[in-house]
Amino acid sequence: MDVSPLVWGLTIVGIIGLLAFDFFFHVRQAHVPTLREAAIWSAIYVGIAIVFGLGLLWFGGGQMGSEYFAGYITEKALSVDNLFVFLIIMASFRVPREDQQKVLLFGIVFALIARTGFILLGAALIKEFSWIFYLFGLILLLTAGNLLKGEDEDDDAANNFIIRAAKKLFHTSDRYDGDKLFTMENGKRVMTPMLLVMVAIGGTDILFALDSIPAIFGLTQNTFIVFTATAFSLMGLRQLFFLIDGLLDRLIYLSYGLAAILAFIGVKLILHALHENNLPFINDGEHVPVVEVSIGVSLSVILGVLLVTVLASLVSPAGKAHSVVANARRTAVAYLDEQHTADPVERERLYQALVHGHEQMMQLDEKYRAPALEDEKLMTLIDRARVAHSEALSRGEVPPPTHTQH
Repeated sequence: MDVSPLVWGLTIVGIIGLLAFDFFFHVRQAHVPTLREAAIWSAIYVGIAIVFGLGLLWFGGGQMGSEYFAGYITEKALSVDNLFVFLIIMASFRVPREDQQKVLLFGIVFALIARTGFILLGAALIKEFSWIFYLFGLILLLTAGNLLKGEDEDDDAANNFIIRAAKKLFHTSDRYDGDKLFTMENGKRVMTPMLLVMVAIGGTDILFALDSIPAIFGLTQNTFIVFTATAFSLMGLRQLFFLIDGLLDRLIYLSYGLAAILAFIGVKLILHALHENNLPFINDGEHVPVVEVSIGVSLSVILGVLLVTVLASLVSPAGKAHSVVANARRTAVAYLDEQHTADPVERERLYQALVHGHEQMMQLDEKYRAPALEDEKLMTLIDRARVAHSEALSRGEVPPPTHTQH
């Protein structure tokens, strides 16, 4: 099905409108979104994506609708994995909780612009050079292998070449000035960490596009579907970040599931490349008769792998223990960091979350509880947070607790 310029135009205007609405009604005023707010708007954006897909199914037919949903689900799963890296970057830059929404929205807009460029480039390459499917397939297989290796992403996530160059070339400040990108320091105009973290998020998004775009081109070569599935997978990512912030560590098998999906799509791409082959050193430039994987099979495999991965993570005792300990550590660090938030209500919420996390840690099975209690750095953090909270209570800097603490 060919998509008319009018439909393209309306779709782009609609996406820009959603982004503008998100900025003016949610992000412009710095605040920490509640769990309820994040849940409602996450559901709304997923609902919009599903309605759009049903529209494609109705007007474009089963093939077009199935390709969209396969692409959307794959890109959404990859975007959830990307949230781990966003969390690391914002923790590295100590972004105040109230301003994290603006950083995430910038990341989404930058990702959409960058990936649109990759999509147009990919579509042009595919049209002219069918052998590009071999390259896309190889990229996905290598990415799957890297996911299985479990590379540590915190080592240099927020200190890449762009950031180091920016710090050398420009005057930069070590402190935030609200959500301003520039501020005055000692009479000079300097960049704030807010601008640097946005650059870090944007640069990371470009790296993410190197595997996400080949992945969706492995499911469909319809440029309209590739663009819309990618765009709608990014919409609502900001709200999803705050909704599943505490659950990210629980999904301990997500990387394995994503590795399986990317490897599957990589093999599918190589099979398609063999079917369309015109390289002279492969089968004398003739098409190779191989089995091609249908979009129905692809959609079933993607859904099945994600379902098994998520359920296995949620029911795994190791996953629960890892999540409890990681959340307690992150909450203690956030509470002790005065730059994390200036909102006394949010600070009290953090402390209560830490108290609850410590209680959960004490209820873990012995084989998981013992290593946590023997972690001197973690226990020191928790003790420091308790002392800091007692002192803040005595000074009246945080509201008194509304329930009995244990």
